[in-house]
Amino acid sequence: MIVKRSVTQSIAQALSAIVLLSLLTTGLALVTLLSSQRDAEAINLAGSLRMQSYRMAWDASRQPQNLAHHFAVYQQTLDAPVLQKLDHPWVPREVSVRYQRLRAAWPGLQQQLQQGDTLAYQQQVPIYVGEIDRFVLGLQRYTELKMHLVAASSLVGVIAIVALALMTIRFTRLKVVRPLNALVTASRYVENGNFAFPPLHVEQQNELQVLSHAFSGMAARLHSHYQLLESTVREKTEDLTQANRTLSLLYDSSQMLTASPLHPALFEAVLTNVLTREKLTAIQLDSDQFRFRAGDDKAAGEWQRQPLQQDEQQIGELRWLKTGASPPEEMMRSLAAMLGRAIWIWQVQQQYQQMLVIEERATIARELHDSLAQSLSFLRIQLTLLRRTVDKEDSAAHTIIADFDQALADAYRQLRELLTTFRLTIEKADLVAAMQAMIASLQEKSGAEIQFSYQTGLQSLEAQQQVHVLQIAREALLNAIRHASAQVIRVDYQHSEQGEHLLTITDDGVGMNSTDEPPGHYGLTIMAERAQRLSGNLTLHAQPRGTRVELRFPPQPARQLA
Repeated sequence: MIVKRSVTQSIAQALSAIVLLSLLTTGLALVTLLSSQRDAEAINLAGSLRMQSYRMAWDASRQPQNLAHHFAVYQQTLDAPVLQKLDHPWVPREVSVRYQRLRAAWPGLQQQLQQGDTLAYQQQVPIYVGEIDRFVLGLQRYTELKMHLVAASSLVGVIAIVALALMTIRFTRLKVVRPLNALVTASRYVENGNFAFPPLHVEQQNELQVLSHAFSGMAARLHSHYQLLESTVREKTEDLTQANRTLSLLYDSSQMLTASPLHPALFEAVLTNVLTREKLTAIQLDSDQFRFRAGDDKAAGEWQRQPLQQDEQQIGELRWLKTGASPPEEMMRSLAAMLGRAIWIWQVQQQYQQMLVIEERATIARELHDSLAQSLSFLRIQLTLLRRTVDKEDSAAHTIIADFDQALADAYRQLRELLTTFRLTIEKADLVAAMQAMIASLQEKSGAEIQFSYQTGLQSLEAQQQVHVLQIAREALLNAIRHASAQVIRVDYQHSEQGEHLLTITDDGVGMNSTDEPPGHYGLTIMAERAQRLSGNLTLHAQPRGTRVELRFPPQPARQLA
């Protein structure tokens, strides 16, 4: 719809007219006042001409020496700039003519005084002064005329402004306020859900007519949109239901992952819960310490990924597969953040447990060193004294002393190994890193080449489990180094086909004729006991060239480790 007569334009024109009248009235008053600033000076100067005319008549008869000075003062007053401005066109002609007469008559009077004709001057002075009086009176009337003009123009301007203001108010009430009131009434109808409001009629084609037509059309469309809004509400309800389900899933996962102490099995429980509730095909959790799977990870499809981060470092990855609609991305991002935090907490717990184990073993090592080691040292000293006191020809006694000395040396060596075992430290909650550190330590003391390989994604172990695995590996490596004369020793750590942890130590040494342990040696027995504590099995494969030690144990032992 075209706006032919704008309401804003009409009001703007009226306001512009009011402003213009105000400016004209004010401008005329200012101009008049500015032009009247020196009217008083002009009247004073014109009035002083009378006094100067009489003074020169008195000077001519009494003080002729002052005439020259008074002539100059009179001429300066008569030619004053404020009086010369009276020649402008806007000055009344009567005032200009009288001023010119005064200027024209003065040279004749001045000549009379200069010629000494005082009597003629005194006869002409009253006539000249009368002309001055009429000139002063004309100036007064001119000034009064300007004041009257200011008053009249101001009055006319005020009347015109008031009239325009009243017309603008009336126009606003009829053309603006009344249609707006009708729109307000119609809006209240719509607010109450009633679209049958009184018709909105605006005769002139202005903005309010456009607004009225638009409002009527909007109200007509609102009714049709109600059904659409109801369907939208249903959709939002479904979204809220999904959000509630998401919150419930995240809450349950949080409850599982806040268990104390945190156990790797809880991660698998969380994945299974997500798999079931979100109807996923498969879901995986991968990190440096472990890998969990739930569902059919062999199914075809595109895997979606979400990194696990802690302190801006990636510590793993969450992957899932679904044939239908994917779960909400925000939910999976929150779940990944929760799992990343839980993994970090689990690592801290593992480190704390390891510190406790290390501290306990260090205490035992100190006790052994302070008690048993000192006793063995004392026995060695006593044995040395005994060897000196026995007769050198008593071969039987020296044989017994030599056997005793060998047994004492073996006991001392085994004590050092035991102290080394108890002082073994694990700096990280990571068996692979601890294994690498232990192998590097043995490599420095041996000429054999020790190779280590491992499978990524292995589940991390508890502190006690790591100690048992490390001790079994260390004992097997020491046996290969000391007794098998091996050149190459290979350590493999991976998952078996049944999902168990599989640790294999293989050497190319002299091999073993039998897997039975020689009398007086307990290394294999201790290794077997440690395997039992892991709920696993230790197997030795003796072969003509080399030996293979194999340790299998489940990722989650059935009983508490000691």
